[in-house]
Amino acid sequence: MNHIINRRELIVGGAALAIGAGLPGAAQAKEAKIQNPLVLQRADPQILRHGDDFYFTASVPEYDRIVLRRAKTIAGLRDAPETVIWRRPTSGKMAGYIWAPEIHHFDGKWHFYFAAGDGDDKFHIRTYVLQAEGADPLTADWTLLGQLETPWDSFTLDSTIFAHKGVRYICWAQHEPGIATNSNLYLAPLKTPTTLAAPPARLTVPTLDWEVQGFKVAEGPALLARNGRLFLTYSASATDARYCMGMLTADADADIMDPKAWSKSPAPVFATSEANKVFGPGHNSFVVDEKGRDLLVYHGRDYREIKGDPLFDHNRHARVQPIAYRKDGTPDFGVPVANGVLG
Repeated sequence: MNHIINRRELIVGGAALAIGAGLPGAAQAKEAKIQNPLVLQRADPQILRHGDDFYFTASVPEYDRIVLRRAKTIAGLRDAPETVIWRRPTSGKMAGYIWAPEIHHFDGKWHFYFAAGDGDDKFHIRTYVLQAEGADPLTADWTLLGQLETPWDSFTLDSTIFAHKGVRYICWAQHEPGIATNSNLYLAPLKTPTTLAAPPARLTVPTLDWEVQGFKVAEGPALLARNGRLFLTYSASATDARYCMGMLTADADADIMDPKAWSKSPAPVFATSEANKVFGPGHNSFVVDEKGRDLLVYHGRDYREIKGDPLFDHNRHARVQPIAYRKDGTPDFGVPVANGVLG
């Protein structure tokens, strides 16, 4: 989202084999291909693989609700029905902007982490947690656990959850009082879904030129653990064509609560592609598809010029593409691929 401290089985066609398949003239089943954009007007996308299902959630243009889709394949998410999990109240707490939901399953329960403003101050953004039991999050009874407790009562958003060496961590973006940025990235082990088990580590502050265009931003963290290292991507700058992804890297055996264990990419690892007409790619997540490929999930616009505040330009579309790896084991995200069928 844009800060205004004032700013995550390619379908085996619905066509199963026709009766008499294999006989001359019989229709053959075809794999449905992933097509970009995957889902229109869905920003801050996250795809979670749980069991045999893929779940998709994202910010909606109205910033008023949390939605969820499910499919057996990544391609199937494109046309999957969308269920409203939760709607903001009409007034009071959480009645402002609803941003960047993420769904996670741990301790045998479903959890949604999301950012919400208040009715009388839409940008009084804090992070909240919903919880539900049962096998099906689309039909479960979701309850509000409460607000994520951090050391400061300040602008807080974009929480993601991951486990490493038997410890469950939360990484998030927050404005820390006394630091002249819109948001920095923080990491801490979780005690409960809403409380921290230790004081947070400040992993990075936006200082580089490409991190401070329009706004001084580090937000939207996502973790990729591969090849003996942890790669923590994040998004930087204003949410127009300048929006881009950076990356922190740590050795998997390091003390990841030590900020010195993380090194920052000196340049963006994923940015606007004029040639492919994808602008402001960012707020990503990662998923392994049904073919076993690592996919980058992100949003981007199809045009550069925006009229008015980028926050209210709703054409940030959810997109996906495979990740390559260099010989040294680091991810190579390449450039945003052009619209169309993914090869």
